[in-house]
Amino acid sequence: MHVRTPAGPVHLAYCTNIHKGESWAEIRAALEAHLPVVKAAVSPDAPMGVGLRLSALAAEELARGEALSAFRAWLAEQGLYVFTINGFPYGPFHGTRVKEQVYQPDWTRPERVAYTRRLAELLAALLPEEPGLAGSISTVPGTFRPLAADLRVIPSIVANLQRAAADLVGVERRTGRRIALALEPEPHCLLETTEEAVSFLERRLFAAEPLAVFARLADLPFAEAEPALRRHLGVCLDACHAAVEFEDLEASVGRLRSAGIAVPKLQLSAALEVAEVGPETAARLARFEDGVYLHQVVERAPDGVLRHFLDLSEAFAELATAHGRTWRVHCHVPIFHERLEGLGSTQPSLVRLLELQRAQAISDHLEVETYTFDVLPEELRAPGVDVAIARELRWARERLV
Repeated sequence: MHVRTPAGPVHLAYCTNIHKGESWAEIRAALEAHLPVVKAAVSPDAPMGVGLRLSALAAEELARGEALSAFRAWLAEQGLYVFTINGFPYGPFHGTRVKEQVYQPDWTRPERVAYTRRLAELLAALLPEEPGLAGSISTVPGTFRPLAADLRVIPSIVANLQRAAADLVGVERRTGRRIALALEPEPHCLLETTEEAVSFLERRLFAAEPLAVFARLADLPFAEAEPALRRHLGVCLDACHAAVEFEDLEASVGRLRSAGIAVPKLQLSAALEVAEVGPETAARLARFEDGVYLHQVVERAPDGVLRHFLDLSEAFAELATAHGRTWRVHCHVPIFHERLEGLGSTQPSLVRLLELQRAQAISDHLEVETYTFDVLPEELRAPGVDVAIARELRWARERLV
């Protein structure tokens, strides 16, 4: 939906990766079941934006025959518009073990490039005719960190990101629709933090030699390569991920701004927090160990030193040495909760990000993303997903205006 903030207008949506569905038929059914209900609750008299999630299978099916034109017609009829796509999870995302497979195929693989190209073409066709409205696609931050231990994978990641950005230049030439790809830093990935993402972009993509390669791929004069690449490649700042890494959000936003790196999308999300780890910590957190998603844990000692764990089970194994320290857990929880049954959340960090957005206009695409809803403890799922989504959107909007 359109929200007017002190720093300027933004588009606010929720990410439909909260709903089950991998085929286009399943996703279309979920959208028809939930989007009109949420819109009636939060934006009954004005268009509502949609943060669309499409698997590779669904994207391929949507591009066939009349499916895309039929979907566009339905969106218009319902007063809905798509402005951003979550292009992070390629394959199954609900009801099965996802864990580290969510990063595959990663940016070393041509399948990731082809999938992103398909999403860009679909988004270009779905974007409404609104002056100045660009599209955004969030994506995997390179690869799963253990796979990057072999530094020989880095050149292939760089080359594939260059190809993807060149594809976006081509989409803009053909359609007039500008779309930006946004790398989303996440714990235990090649790019875990905002600083790592900025450093990677500056050294690996915005330097002279890679810019020359990109210029050839995009068929651009060298002088136009850097401005074009910066228009089409940036960072998706996810509030949950940044909080888990104990980032100073003001410093992170300042670093992005000083480096001239675009933020095509902010993801509004919150993580679990244990302010002081103790004997009861494992029991309280075990309720969130769902077996589906990775729940990376970052521990901060009183002296500020951080220790990283791949998943809750790994953190539990070190519980005895963690007493009195702070844990933040990569488990997306409803953003309107500051506390959850003896646990805290990183909601204050999200509040700070929204304050910065109001003051500085970090991005004009904002997306609430609480994809874990169907595996949260039962009491956090009452009275239902549509009510929770509407409450999250209202909570965010109230802190933006």
